[in-house]
Amino acid sequence: MPLFEAETDCHIIITWAMDEDAASAVVNDAYPNENLVRLTKRPRDTWVISKTALGIRGSGDPCATARDCLSKAAGDKVHAIRLYMHETGTDLERARKVIESNMVMGW
Repeated sequence: MPLFEAETDCHIIITWAMDEDAASAVVNDAYPNENLVRLTKRPRDTWVISKTALGIRGSGDPCATARDCLSKAAGDKVHAIRLYMHETGTDLERARKVIESNMVMGW
């Protein structure tokens, strides 16, 4: 089954579907109030997100730390970013990227 990348006004959705119509239906079902801006059939059946592009570099497990900060902050993004900066010594931009990417993953 092909992998599709669908972009709406506010989201990028990665989904498997039989064809473009089925992929559009998935998007419309999930986000009925958003416009489908772009729909692309991916050339392979996998999707890769670069940790470097998200600002995650170096050793250690930033995801575990970010999830711990999100848990301590009870999901409050700004508080979690501050905790992450305090615990890791990272700058604001990197902390924001790490916390937001973990929020998207459903920490």
